[in-house]
Amino acid sequence: MTVASREQRLLACLGLLGCRHRSFLAGLLWPKSSESQAAGNLRTSVWCISHNFPQLLHTGADTLELEDSVRVDVRALQRQVAAIHAEPQAHVPDSFLESLGRADLLPGWYDDWVVFEQERLRQLRLGALELLARQQLAAGEPERAVAAALAAASIEPLRESAHLLLVQAHLAAGNRAAAVRAYSMFSSRLCHELGVPPSAQLSALVSEFVQP
Repeated sequence: MTVASREQRLLACLGLLGCRHRSFLAGLLWPKSSESQAAGNLRTSVWCISHNFPQLLHTGADTLELEDSVRVDVRALQRQVAAIHAEPQAHVPDSFLESLGRADLLPGWYDDWVVFEQERLRQLRLGALELLARQQLAAGEPERAVAAALAAASIEPLRESAHLLLVQAHLAAGNRAAAVRAYSMFSSRLCHELGVPPSAQLSALVSEFVQP
């Protein structure tokens, strides 16, 4: 059995925002409807979910939330990122690095509240990937640092801090050609799209390998 679009939006909202008052949810999910229409839409959605998937929703007198047994991928990712910050020396499995690189949130959804959550998760992923790259460099694991920096750069191609880490990781691995190539590609893109050069800090990393 599939979940209809309207019910999907409610479940996604509860998964991302947690327990919320019914009036808040109605206004957020149906902002162009009257208060009574939005409340009616919410009641209908709650009934459909509770009837077809009774294990998903916990309904309070004035609030709604997902049952504790429901696993939310975003929450799991947030907990893993928090663990990285709390235990910087802990081993991070490759599977988590891959998850950070491809954990797009609700692609194709354009509700204002979804776009906000998409950007918040994107920044969380970028920060975690750059932190992992720095940690792997410090631990003498440049290949894993390259993977983390590449993942960050692929999420935001004009993010210089990610490319700085990428060049540092290539150099730490002894791959000067890869470092110059990464620098040159970023420099060209930066010039083409923003009309500015890379920072002096980044350029200095490869200055002795690049012909003036």
